[in-house]
Amino acid sequence: MTIRTHARTLVLALALAATAGAAQAKNPMVGGAPMYASKTIVENAVNSKDHTTLVAAVKAAGLVDTLAGPGPFTVFAPTNAAFAKLPAGTVESLVQPQNKPTLTKILTYHVVPGTYTAKDLMALVKKGGGQAELKTVEGDNLTVMQKGKRLFVADDKGNTARVTIGNVMQSNGVIHVIDTVMMP
Repeated sequence: MTIRTHARTLVLALALAATAGAAQAKNPMVGGAPMYASKTIVENAVNSKDHTTLVAAVKAAGLVDTLAGPGPFTVFAPTNAAFAKLPAGTVESLVQPQNKPTLTKILTYHVVPGTYTAKDLMALVKKGGGQAELKTVEGDNLTVMQKGKRLFVADDKGNTARVTIGNVMQSNGVIHVIDTVMMP
């Protein structure tokens, strides 16, 4: 090989490495794990150390197949810390088989049909004069608001959650990580 061929090979290798690095940069970290846009909501969520309670609840409610399905879904995903804010014993009670209907109602209240990015949500809030109502899979509404550049979600009970990580794109929708559990 000539020096020129080596130089072209090196330039090509550097270009490929830069492209791979850029692709990795598009995978946000959630709970210490990269979230891949090519994976489903469930495939990504099981790797997040911040969402073990949510994953356990989704399994207990029998919603794994639904959230692994084609969607698309927008999921407002409470962290373990969000679940820890609930009164003592609440989570342990909800995951009991006899409480499956209540757990399912709470979890599906965090899911909106369709894909709503942060930009989409902000546009809806602007169009709504400061807030937007989103109909959840559960059937009730969540209210989205914007304060500065931050998005917040409120439930019918007056709880407000801050979106701490937005636009975690999935193959079947988008996740917005929130810091409070929403209650229908």
